[in-house]
Amino acid sequence: MSLLWALIIGGIIGWLAGLLTGRDVPGGIIGNIIAGFVGAWLGGLLLGDWGPMVAGFAIIPAIIGAIVVVLIVSWIMRSMRSRA
Repeated sequence: MSLLWALIIGGIIGWLAGLLTGRDVPGGIIGNIIAGFVGAWLGGLLLGDWGPMVAGFAIIPAIIGAIVVVLIVSWIMRSMRSRA
């Protein structure tokens, strides 16, 4: 059950990051979950575990990390489209 909860929270974090940046995460729901997980890891690594914790994620660093991930992925996707 905790894995399911982590997937849901990771998806919400990735969706929020895409919403806050105004950019789509490629891959739909799966892309949101991946962006949320990678963003939570990156945010925890850079900012630590401060703020409210939900399903093992420190929410504020996770959202900030997911925003960084979404911006990087959208930049990479845009540069790949301009080359093709």
